[in-house]
Amino acid sequence: MRASPALTAVAARPTLQRPPPPSAPPKPQKVDWSSDVRQYVQRAFDPAADVPGISTEAKQEMLKRVITRAAESGEINQINWNTYPLPQHLLKQERDQNALHGAQTAVLANTNTSTPTAMDSPPSPRLNTNKRKSPDTDLTEAEQHDMTPPWKKKTGKNGVEHRITGKSKTQEKKQKKAEAMRANAIDFDPEILEKRRQRFEQATADASPYNPARDETPPAPTGPLPGTCQKLEKNYFRLTAPPPPETVRPLHILQQAVDLILKKWKKEHDYSYACDQLKSLRQDLTVQHIKNDFTVKVYEVHARIALEMADLGEYNQCQTQLRALYKLNLGGKPEEFVAYRILYFIYTCNRTDMNDVLADLTPADKQKPGVQHALQVRSALASGNYHKFFRLYDEAPFMGPYLLDMFIQRERFAALAAICKAYKPDVSLQFLAKELAFHGDDVSGSPVPEAGRRQCLDFLCQHGAEHLVDRKDDDVRFLAGKAGPLFENLRAASFRRVDIKGQI
Repeated sequence: MRASPALTAVAARPTLQRPPPPSAPPKPQKVDWSSDVRQYVQRAFDPAADVPGISTEAKQEMLKRVITRAAESGEINQINWNTYPLPQHLLKQERDQNALHGAQTAVLANTNTSTPTAMDSPPSPRLNTNKRKSPDTDLTEAEQHDMTPPWKKKTGKNGVEHRITGKSKTQEKKQKKAEAMRANAIDFDPEILEKRRQRFEQATADASPYNPARDETPPAPTGPLPGTCQKLEKNYFRLTAPPPPETVRPLHILQQAVDLILKKWKKEHDYSYACDQLKSLRQDLTVQHIKNDFTVKVYEVHARIALEMADLGEYNQCQTQLRALYKLNLGGKPEEFVAYRILYFIYTCNRTDMNDVLADLTPADKQKPGVQHALQVRSALASGNYHKFFRLYDEAPFMGPYLLDMFIQRERFAALAAICKAYKPDVSLQFLAKELAFHGDDVSGSPVPEAGRRQCLDFLCQHGAEHLVDRKDDDVRFLAGKAGPLFENLRAASFRRVDIKGQI
């Protein structure tokens, strides 16, 4: 028989075990910057590139911010460091913007203070030489100067002068109190005034990061803002202050961006994306003061896309800018957009601006086919020649049909109102469809008479004239003699004032 052991093995308590030695912190890896970044740093510390008023510490801090931001965003290898602004130039630009903002704030503060103006002083009496007077009484020059206007003779509380000023007793007391305070202001202790002046200088120095000498004034940035952003796509944001250069794209990037926008528009036809990108692109052109043939191209592209999508607000903004750009002889398609402008004012019934457009036309402009067509449309509508108008509708060049489609319905109402007066008691539906340009074209573009009659019939039924269509002798007839009041009311309602966002 085997004897049991005298001791029983017990597992060691976990709390008595020694903790493992702490691991050493990882050694920071050495970052290998590209040669362009190294050259950028060397150019930043070149004595020839120093800017007066910017210390080496501030330049080092800005350089660190620029490189760190580029590394964190993953764009350090995408930025063209050979043309990127140096940190001292970025600092100077920031300080100039801050100084300009402080100057604008001071101007706004001064305009809100109540200062005595010429409006507060009583008006000087003026002699009315056109006033009739008796030929028997001739006044001398001294008597004419002594004449007092009627509203100045009575100076009591019930006088006209008192009612015009509208000053009550409370306001008069406040004015006297303010005048007394201003009179006593010069009696302040000189020590108090000196302390106040020192506090003001200290507050001014703390508020601005750039504190020039007392006889120096920082120049206001009046020139273009050069951009350094390398992104092709950028959303549009309304600006409330000058944007930083790293958010603005230079010209060569904008040229690549517009090609990308057009490629996506033809493939996806997403108007919200195209409009947002084109507005952002126009904004970058504006802040950099770029006005050349590329600027004209951008506005023309946006205007055509907006016209295709019936966005007349954006179209009219582009059209207004194009009118100013064409006067600079920067190229583009002035014939096309002058024709659009005439058709646009026909749609909005804006006679004043239409007269301005016609006055600006030169004899050479009137010989261009696109402008001639738009002028013929205006002439046909002004004379009530609906037959000629619908023939011109079929022959519209460029993207003119998009504008004509916006007011063709009201012109059909006007044509039907005239037809109902001239053709009684009825008229053939086939004749009506041909006169009102209901063609019913098929896929190949050739007219289909039966489809055109169907479109004309649908148009009549949609506007409450289905009971005025009758069939006689295997022919569908429209009872024009009874439809006059209906289409006269529709015509009057359709020619009311057109209100469009962005209309000038």
